[in-house]
Amino acid sequence: MAIINPHINFNGNAEEAFNFYKSVFGGDFTTIVRFKDLSNPEFEIPEKEANKIMHIALPIGQNTLMANDVPEMLGRVSENENRSKICITAESREEADKLFNGLSAGGSVEMPIGDSPWGSYFGMFRDKYGIEWMVDFASKQ
Repeated sequence: MAIINPHINFNGNAEEAFNFYKSVFGGDFTTIVRFKDLSNPEFEIPEKEANKIMHIALPIGQNTLMANDVPEMLGRVSENENRSKICITAESREEADKLFNGLSAGGSVEMPIGDSPWGSYFGMFRDKYGIEWMVDFASKQ
């Protein structure tokens, strides 16, 4: 059975917000990836974006609260729109494909599902109702 986890977009203060959430909920971050960690000749990251959060995750009970900073090159996040996504953590690639293909039908794919630079099987889209989703599967090798 898939698990649904909330994902929030920030305008450069994801790390500050998540340190606050950690102080309230407790626990430890399972993942912190900065944009500089993904920089390569084909995907260069501007210096002012390098330390911003590309992905951060804080387990809360059986779920995980996740977030990222939106790079300035993509524009500012409107706090009234496009601020959050629903992230589904699938138990297999097959389940990830089924959920991605089913939920994205009639919608618009932002990132086709496939192997991500951070090591999971991942895709992102807006469904036909305007709701934003991410589907993720990370094998437990």
